Amino acid sequence: MATLTGTVELFDLKEEADKRVHRVKGVQGVRNNIEVDGPQISDAALQQKLVKAISYDRVGYGTTAFNAIAVNVQNGAVTLTGHAYGPVDADSAVAVASNMPGVKDVINDIQVDPVSPMDDGIRIQVFRSIYGFPSLNKYAMDPAKSIRISVQNGNVTLYGVVDSKADKDTANIRASSVPGVFKVTNDLQVAGSTNRD
Repeated sequence: MATLTGTVELFDLKEEADKRVHRVKGVQGVRNNIEVDGPQISDAALQQKLVKAISYDRVGYGTTAFNAIAVNVQNGAVTLTGHAYGPVDADSAVAVASNMPGVKDVINDIQVDPVSPMDDGIRIQVFRSIYGFPSLNKYAMDPAKSIRISVQNGNVTLYGVVDSKADKDTANIRASSVPGVFKVTNDLQVAGSTNRD
């Protein structure tokens, strides 16, 4: 049994030390007591930085609108939840969090949407139906403010924040009109609204 102690600047370095020691011949277990001693950042500021970084992380890969990853920070410990288009997108979000100064721990509770040609077809059609509609195409401009689309076995869930109840309802109608969609769950929030519309 190996015991690791000391301090590192980033959570990722703590994880890397653990992985390397696990690969050493004869080591049966690792007790990782390394402390992350990076800059002290408030939970709210850290959460805001992570949400922005994760929102822009996969831009250019064509999967941004299909990742609905939420970030929660408590005492520097980051919990990632929500849905990712695939394992690469989920791993990328974890890597962003692990390499962010101020993060002390990362808990990965991201669900990866199932791989399915049918779901992929539905994803693309829902994307085109929503973003191709004149009043909704403004949400395609900024990846941090987009309507997120998650599809699991023909069931569509919409995430994000929209400007009005009309936009929320329109997105729901547009998603529901796509052939092959069994059900639409509209988890879109209306900006400035204190309750769920």
